[in-house]
Amino acid sequence: MDHPTGGNGAAAGQTGPVRILVLGGGFAGAHAAWHLQRSRRKSNRPIEITLVNRDNYFLMTPLLFEAGSGVLEPRHAVQPIRTLLRHCRFVEADVEQIDLNRQVVVARHAPGFDPWELGYDHLVIAMGGVTNTAIIPGSEKAMTFKTLADAIYLRNHIIDLFERADVDVDAERRDALLRFVIIGAGLVGVELMGELTEFVRRLAESYPRVDRRHIKFHLLEAGPKILPEMERDLADYAAEKLRKRGVDVRVSTPASAIDEDAVHLPDGTQFAAGTIILAAGVAVNPLVRALPLEHDRKGRIATDGAMLARGRGNVWALGDCASIPDPQGNPYPQLAQHALREARVVATNIVNAVNGRPTKPFVYSTLGTLAALGHYDGVGRVWKFKVRGFVAWFVWRTYYLFQMPRWERRFRIMMDWTVALLFKNDVVKLDLFGQEHPLRAHDVRARKQREEVAV
Repeated sequence: MDHPTGGNGAAAGQTGPVRILVLGGGFAGAHAAWHLQRSRRKSNRPIEITLVNRDNYFLMTPLLFEAGSGVLEPRHAVQPIRTLLRHCRFVEADVEQIDLNRQVVVARHAPGFDPWELGYDHLVIAMGGVTNTAIIPGSEKAMTFKTLADAIYLRNHIIDLFERADVDVDAERRDALLRFVIIGAGLVGVELMGELTEFVRRLAESYPRVDRRHIKFHLLEAGPKILPEMERDLADYAAEKLRKRGVDVRVSTPASAIDEDAVHLPDGTQFAAGTIILAAGVAVNPLVRALPLEHDRKGRIATDGAMLARGRGNVWALGDCASIPDPQGNPYPQLAQHALREARVVATNIVNAVNGRPTKPFVYSTLGTLAALGHYDGVGRVWKFKVRGFVAWFVWRTYYLFQMPRWERRFRIMMDWTVALLFKNDVVKLDLFGQEHPLRAHDVRARKQREEVAV
């Protein structure tokens, strides 16, 4: 085990380097570590930075569907953490316990491996959130869309559905196989539906035996409009574009239950569907929620303006797991652009704290909000300007291209985008499991459950 040098991390750090431990390698965590390594020379004392993340890469989540659909090579949507953070220690592991009293974090590389104890003098919690499965019964049966594995799995799943529909002569089964339901119409749900309609349309060209009338899309939103992050006219534009592509957009329509192959609505309506994706919001990481810290009503860590956890002098929180107040006392939204700026400020504040200088509050006015709708279309606001269509899509792509660290990765992404303009999507499944693929195991279990119920 990697033990701390003493029972009290702060006291131990007084005779050696200041140990800064960052938990999470998403937008907030990876960029916080990156800014810390750039700022380490401004510290009056040596600094040791350690980043703990379950994957050894930073994932550019807005490009996730393109990585799954084949527009981007999956490796090009990620940045290796060890290459990005050359002056930090990286530990690939899951965080299992955070002991604030001992100032120790327990992490494990994978089940079956021995755990490690990592001591710290300053702890940065940026563990993000998890898909909210507490609202709708049966949510654990739906697909999620948060990781690179999710994107590749969804691609394989959709191609597999078309392969099955190509030989199935039963019209009712084809309808079910080729029905796609996304629950939740915030930014993630809308962008996913936009890209999904484009991918499925192009994929269908390779299956002339499949009647396109069997392909159906449903977008369900419990609230009164899709894209609640945007003004009404912008949300209406997105809804109209999706409807023109054949998407059944339903607002004020919560899902009441989710089965293995069906979605139930409160009015008794039932959709038999081959693909059900849950995008109904983000919940706080259970480990973060359980910490003996002050939390907001959503379970996020309550911080002061400088991102220090309230009541703690060496625990910092940012990103989706933190409730950071703006100058009016309202929490900042959980958006990537905020996480990127929070990371820069928290790094400066930690160095200031090490140097015995005052910290400064995080103050930021949003640049705007954009959503890509696929088909070279988008919608949103940039500063005071509302943008729609190709311009919005182009600005969205450009912004996230330049948020990917390192020019080497940016050039690879631009090359992939150029190739995608010239050639069609391929229909190759990125299948490394053969007959033991989790998709097939999932289908076998579902069939067995149905047979048991029937008996």
